[in-house]
Amino acid sequence: MSREELFDRLAQAVIEGEPEDAEELAREALAQGLDPLACINEGLTPGIDRVGELFASGEYFLPDLIIGGEAMKAALAILEPALTGDQERQVLGRVVLGTVEGDLHEIGKTLVGTMLTANGFSVTDIGIDRPAADFVAAVKEANATLVGASALLTTTMLQQQKIIEALQEAGLRDQVKVMVGGAPVTQSWADKIGADGYAEDAVSAVALARRLVSAPT
Repeated sequence: MSREELFDRLAQAVIEGEPEDAEELAREALAQGLDPLACINEGLTPGIDRVGELFASGEYFLPDLIIGGEAMKAALAILEPALTGDQERQVLGRVVLGTVEGDLHEIGKTLVGTMLTANGFSVTDIGIDRPAADFVAAVKEANATLVGASALLTTTMLQQQKIIEALQEAGLRDQVKVMVGGAPVTQSWADKIGADGYAEDAVSAVALARRLVSAPT
């Protein structure tokens, strides 16, 4: 098939949430000698962007979003190792992502991580039930530019504020933008605790992350 056809099929595999197809097409693209970076930028990225649009419009639901992200990750796992030394995929920002201390919810946080990775961010997922000190340590280790803190319980929301305070105490607050999310979290809460932004779902988290990395620190 032609270069354009392969790019279209890569995009479609992401839109339809077919990880095995996406992986197979990525392998085929490399076998044909296609530029892996072009496969990402002209095939996978338009596909994941379309998934986000369909989710935002209400045509796609959470499972569609998840499998679309998984399809893109499956193809990226094949294509990224094939990138040459001078051809690194652009990393929009380095994100430390976690669910706050006392909270064991994982699905939403993991989906945000998948979508951020698919959209060009380098993500360090520190997991669930993580104290503020773990977020600070991960920011230092990853030299992160973004922190995403998820709280799904009203009783754990205060931990988001503690993370911001811990970053200030560590002298890192000017280095990172902090975005918060979770079922009970609101924009007014984000404003109150001094977070840089609030996202209600994975698609808006990607849009927010893009805005924050383009904003001056």
